[in-house]
Amino acid sequence: MSAIDLSRRAFLRTCGTLSVLGAAGAGAQSPSRAAASTESGGSLNPKIREARELSLSLLKPSARDLAKGLELHADALVVDAYGFAPRAAVDGLKFKESVEAGASEAELVDLREDMSMTRWATDTVERNEFLDAMRAAGVTCIFQNAGEEGSDPLRLIKRLARFTYATDLARDDCAKAVRAIEVEEAKKRGKHCLLFSGNGVPLRQEWESTRDELRMIRIFYQLGIRMMHLTYNRRNPIGDGAGEPGNGGLSDFGHAVVAELNRCGVIVDVAHSGWRTSLEAARASQKPMVASHSACGGLYSHFRAKPDEVVKAICDTDGYIGICVIPRFLGGDGDILSFLNQVDYAVKKFGAEHVAIGTDIAHVSANEEAQRAKIPKRTTPNPKAALGSERWEHLWPEDNFVPKPHAEKSLAWTNWPLFTVGMVQRGHKEEDIRKVLGKNVLRVLSASQIS
Repeated sequence: MSAIDLSRRAFLRTCGTLSVLGAAGAGAQSPSRAAASTESGGSLNPKIREARELSLSLLKPSARDLAKGLELHADALVVDAYGFAPRAAVDGLKFKESVEAGASEAELVDLREDMSMTRWATDTVERNEFLDAMRAAGVTCIFQNAGEEGSDPLRLIKRLARFTYATDLARDDCAKAVRAIEVEEAKKRGKHCLLFSGNGVPLRQEWESTRDELRMIRIFYQLGIRMMHLTYNRRNPIGDGAGEPGNGGLSDFGHAVVAELNRCGVIVDVAHSGWRTSLEAARASQKPMVASHSACGGLYSHFRAKPDEVVKAICDTDGYIGICVIPRFLGGDGDILSFLNQVDYAVKKFGAEHVAIGTDIAHVSANEEAQRAKIPKRTTPNPKAALGSERWEHLWPEDNFVPKPHAEKSLAWTNWPLFTVGMVQRGHKEEDIRKVLGKNVLRVLSASQIS
């Protein structure tokens, strides 16, 4: 039996659908209950199971649609167009030692991030939690945020180093990928992998010449970065971020950046860019570009969504819009049904070949709460600033949207299989669903590749 067959069977066991797929008799579990439990009668991680049961109660799929959707999800190559690998729990005792040794808030924020990003590769318990989440989600690859908001190369390289370190150590389970063929091979072997996205364009910021400022792009490409944000929410020398009220366009320098990203084989990402900057970047790009984790402003207007004109321009490059699962960007109740409304709108308006799913969220280890309980409570002069929520780049215009209480849990990262079930319910063709689940991401990655 091949690795892909074993992987598919393991996924279906995790989903607990074998009683449904096997048309068990009258004593069998209901489809919803079966999809939220394991074949052996045991339970999924309770956190995963609870989120799955909630989503199933909203979707209310027939046994046929549930079985078809889960079979399709197991067989498809699934790529998160922009997201976060399952986050490990901190090591509470080691964190406590640092607190008691007088570590600064900046050091503790850095330590917390380091642990959450790397412990899945160094700790057996967290490795199992990581793999359980990946299997439950049925995801082969994540286009991982491996940068940090801004353009400082030293800031950008920190997360890149952490995920390089983790994928080096745990390559037998989840390796770094830089080409579409490596993602396809991981699927065939029943393994997982991460593509790397930087959250900004690395700039030296010495402003001696355009050429000098751009030379870090190729270096980051050589380190494994395959996609970069032009901006975060604020204006930078490239263009306006999505949070800026002025909605300025792509700068002269920004045009040079787009050209250099095209030349180096890095996908242009305007998920956080302003509408005019996104539009002008699409018109400038000579290769497919994306809004990797956004939403359709034509369905629900939000500053992080893209108007139809912008989405069409992105699609005209042969790129895609990645629909995220952030409730406040989606409109409606902000739940899995609102998310599926966004997917429906994008597919019908722009074509299935131009739609992906970029969740912009992560599964957090079930061990996190217990580990954090070991850390002594402390006070800081400005707790928000210590946690990074008042960072310069995090410009956030007033947003009064209030999602329904169930919304976030219904969109849990491990509910990926139910995204597929929902698309089946809504009548999308199988091949179109495969495009949305991962084929479009790999097509754009391949189109951006350089020799």
